[in-house]
Amino acid sequence: MRRPSQMMRLLLTSFFGVIVGFLMGITFPTITLTKMNLPSTLFPSIDLAYIEEKYSDISRQRLFGSWSSTKGLKVKKDDIPDPPYSFNDTKIWVPTNPRGAERLPPDIVTSESDLYLRRLWGDPNEDLPIKQRYLVTFTVGYDQRKNIEAALKKFSDNFTIMLFHYDGRASEWEEFEWSKRAIHVSIRKQTKWWYAKRFLHPDIVAPYEYIFIWDEDLGVEHFDAEKYLAVVKKHGLEISQPGLEPYEGLTWEMTKKRDDTEVHKHAEERNGWCSDPNLPPCAAFVEIMAPVFSRKAWRCVWHMIQNDLIHGWGLDFAVRKCVQSAHEQIGVVDAQWIIHQGVPSLGNQGQQERGKQPWEGVRERCRREWTMFQDRLDDAEKAYFEASAHKNASSRLHR
Repeated sequence: MRRPSQMMRLLLTSFFGVIVGFLMGITFPTITLTKMNLPSTLFPSIDLAYIEEKYSDISRQRLFGSWSSTKGLKVKKDDIPDPPYSFNDTKIWVPTNPRGAERLPPDIVTSESDLYLRRLWGDPNEDLPIKQRYLVTFTVGYDQRKNIEAALKKFSDNFTIMLFHYDGRASEWEEFEWSKRAIHVSIRKQTKWWYAKRFLHPDIVAPYEYIFIWDEDLGVEHFDAEKYLAVVKKHGLEISQPGLEPYEGLTWEMTKKRDDTEVHKHAEERNGWCSDPNLPPCAAFVEIMAPVFSRKAWRCVWHMIQNDLIHGWGLDFAVRKCVQSAHEQIGVVDAQWIIHQGVPSLGNQGQQERGKQPWEGVRERCRREWTMFQDRLDDAEKAYFEASAHKNASSRLHR
């Protein structure tokens, strides 16, 4: 008799336990994750306190409602688009979205970003007391810190500052107050065009009206960035540079500062240098030393930069292809000029090989890259025009 009585007692205890657990689950809809003794390796990257705080005020009904609405959007297999599209259980496919984001509703797609620094706290809408309109970048070594300090005094608070450190000494720049609000990218022994290709994608720098991509060895005693841009806008320049104070070794007449004009767009070069007075280096030309690009022009120029040709030689002759009527919209600003100090800092980042000094190897590669870039550009244009001619011929045959 005792055995059936014990079994009954056990069943009743289990039944009441289930009832009590069910009632507790209804009464307390959220789980206090932070008080659960879980191994740290189970959720290595999840802040449990954040999860508890974030979801503590969300009702079970809201969570179940969201899940139900998602389930309600499931489609039949007959509705699945043909390959390469795979099954999409939300019935969303927007071909005009950026590549890879076709499954998202357009209003949630954020295809562009920025370089604005934000807080870790507070209302995101109140993060930015000012949104800088322009971007200035310098590729720097710590030895040129005083020159960069002087240069940045010529750029107002309207500029986001970005430094590319080729010597790996980014943390040492904290001695400057402005450095604390600058963006630092530190990768050793690279050039500014290597950095630009990887960190200045047009969708990242889209908020900026103008982008300065400058060397570190420029004297700016006679330069003011805001006044410079006022002249650029006045003359409708899509690509520009400040005039260079004449110095020994100045290569191009086009980039030499003139005293009798605010801006110039044409120059006379040595015999045989210009096949056309509206083509480089007599027009539609600035050097890669201190170029300034409009947002529109940079979106094109960025795509022209080759991943493996890091010195940028030859770009100055090709950027005109990114601007309509380039001989009118590319120019040199004489009213605000700079001085090229000629510090061979980048050349010293090379490596001595086969009896050549580091700077000799760097210069040799620069020349080789120029030839390679020009060959690629010529081949690409030739291929395009040949394909276009073939397409047009085919169209005429089928008429």
